Amino acid sequence: MKISENTNVAMPIKNMVGIIVAVAMGIFAYTEVTARLTSLETSRELMNSDLLKKSEQTTTDKEQYLLLEDLYETVEKHQELLDKNIHTQVMLDHIEAQLKKALEDIEDLKDKVRQNGTSH
Repeated sequence: MKISENTNVAMPIKNMVGIIVAVAMGIFAYTEVTARLTSLETSRELMNSDLLKKSEQTTTDKEQYLLLEDLYETVEKHQELLDKNIHTQVMLDHIEAQLKKALEDIEDLKDKVRQNGTSH
């Protein structure tokens, strides 16, 4: 069989319409996939550029970071002092209780000495 420019092909119209519809659907699907890929790539590029901008620290950010560090150190020092003062307060309360007891004992001894002194 020889095929040339003048070769005739007989095809039912139903098959020709099916081929045209299939080609149109393929072109539409390709266009949609390409548009979706372009949209996703654009979103990714925008997100990457936003992340790079956000990751750059400005002078104000650095100053705030240093101030926060200083505040944390100060709070830690104050907490240590507070803990020491609480311990000191407990010790003072204990010593105060012992002093009261000692004063009561001294008064009792004075009373006994007075009673012994007057009874002789």
